[in-house]
Amino acid sequence: MEKEQFGERLASAASMPKDVVMKAAVLTALGNFEVCIENYRGITEYTECLVRVQTKGGQIRLTGKRLKVEYYTNDEMKITGKIECIEFADGRNKE
Repeated sequence: MEKEQFGERLASAASMPKDVVMKAAVLTALGNFEVCIENYRGITEYTECLVRVQTKGGQIRLTGKRLKVEYYTNDEMKITGKIECIEFADGRNKE
């Protein structure tokens, strides 16, 4: 059984949120003009058109116009602007 599947089953059995057990990133989008990201590791690229965020499971890539990191803490960040695309890239090596 994969580690990810075990985490999901543990979260379900313990009635705990998956993001807590698996330390998964949580994205909350408000329209196409604001995204909050929780449980991230760091910002790997930041321009007005692209923000790449590293998470435990890979990268989140936001593209758009006038993108701005409004704030970031150890736990959460808020990105605003005209968000056109959100992509998820698996950070694990393929075997």
